[in-house]
Amino acid sequence: VQLQASGGGLVQAGDSLRLSCAASGGTFTPYAVGWFRQVLGKTREFVASISGSGGTTYYADSMKGRATISRGNAKNTVYLRMNSLKPEDTAVYYCATGSSASSIRTYIIDYWGQGTQVTVSS
Repeated sequence: VQLQASGGGLVQAGDSLRLSCAASGGTFTPYAVGWFRQVLGKTREFVASISGSGGTTYYADSMKGRATISRGNAKNTVYLRMNSLKPEDTAVYYCATGSSASSIRTYIIDYWGQGTQVTVSS
């Protein structure tokens, strides 16, 4: 499975953004999918994950109440909607698959996708 993240860009603080993660060469079903982010020189950190059914989600404390992860109707796309963006949300965002939303949260990953840059200006 190859993963392609998209939707990043330059936004202002307080704006919203929706990132997409599309699968090719396979399907997301029944895999769990997660989002991570990384700032240059820092470790990659967990943002959110969703189970294969879409019924279970996890969020990093920093994103609770500001982010929503969801699975698209086409099943091969997972979205991350982020609201009230802050400059500290600036990072490269990566999507990844794993066996469960919980395992993704603990960095047990099967496949990583390439990242998409999100820059939030103050």
